[in-house]
Amino acid sequence: MSEPAQHHDHLVHEAIGRDLTPVQAGAAIGLGVVALIVAGVLPALLGALEDEHRLSAAGIGLSATLEALTMAIATGVASAALPPRRLRLIGIVASLLLSALDFAGIGLHENGIIAVRMAAGIPEGILLWITVAMIVRSEVPERWAGVLFMSSTTAQFLLALAFAFFVIPRFGADGSMVALGLSTLPGVLIAYFCPERFAALPGSEGGAGVPPPRGLIALFATVVFTAAGAAVAIYLQPLAHEAGLSADVARTAIWVSLGAQILGSAAATALAGHLRYLTAFLLTTAVLLAVWFVFSQQVPAWAFIAANTMGGAVSLFIAPFLVPMTIEADPSRKAAAQSAGAQLFASAMGPLLASWFVSDADVHGALWLGTALLLAGMAMIAGLHLLALRDQEEAQTI
Repeated sequence: MSEPAQHHDHLVHEAIGRDLTPVQAGAAIGLGVVALIVAGVLPALLGALEDEHRLSAAGIGLSATLEALTMAIATGVASAALPPRRLRLIGIVASLLLSALDFAGIGLHENGIIAVRMAAGIPEGILLWITVAMIVRSEVPERWAGVLFMSSTTAQFLLALAFAFFVIPRFGADGSMVALGLSTLPGVLIAYFCPERFAALPGSEGGAGVPPPRGLIALFATVVFTAAGAAVAIYLQPLAHEAGLSADVARTAIWVSLGAQILGSAAATALAGHLRYLTAFLLTTAVLLAVWFVFSQQVPAWAFIAANTMGGAVSLFIAPFLVPMTIEADPSRKAAAQSAGAQLFASAMGPLLASWFVSDADVHGALWLGTALLLAGMAMIAGLHLLALRDQEEAQTI
């Protein structure tokens, strides 16, 4: 009997490889939380740097985009090429490097800041790869993806509150870099409790490898669907202004939305294994279209905030269901191993595409782009599901 099988309190039953103990599974999720925690505070950090005239407005967008891209590339390359072995050592080294890069921004300006944040995406992506490797091998991957998103969003929310009400007002941008570095340093200890290795995916000896054609289509659908939300979200404050609302309303909408995201990811975790992923996508599409319609109108502040709250809830609710969608399209789970990288790539591409459809006088083009991307992504996801159903019917008739 293998060592993990001696425990009766397994937290994660793996579909591929040995089951994990609660500590091992928690540590794997914890590394993903460390990797993603920057997402909740990066706007505040970069905004503080702009206030101190250390980073331009263009530099804010460039820095955020490049960090997301390097994180996506690192996750994708690691998933495709690296064998899931020596994970504790990899996690410890990546955590140390990430914390060092967070501290390295102290005192830097424009190009230095951009370079450091771009480099930070590499260890962030590697840490996320370890988490994703555990999730895609589990029997109910959407449940553990939900746990990851719920945990990471909660951590982001708490750190963002600390940044807003204590760190930045008292210590400025450099203080926020110190706080960020301290928040990622625990990854060193967390990595020590991770599984040492995971079983190879079917047909893979090293990394997951390149997904088959249908898996690649599922990843493309992930990018298109996810980019839709990112394209709109980046213009929330200008959309509020065009609705005749103040910046305070937009900021309030953001904070309230963060709380709703925690609830959305918790709901996804609770419903995992009970709700079909296609139903979740249809529900999310309908809610987002209604939210964006509200954004296009002259509405009172409470309606704008309420709409963004609903949008935030479904944006985190749907994220875990991207994993079973890719697994159905590609049962080898090679595409699922690349899902996190695809989502990160979409978070960078959405704002970039939206920038081509907006002007200083009117940003409603982002809503039209988001709608087109959302519907296109939904059509591809529905098409993949119909193909999977056809394959199942053909297999039953043989």
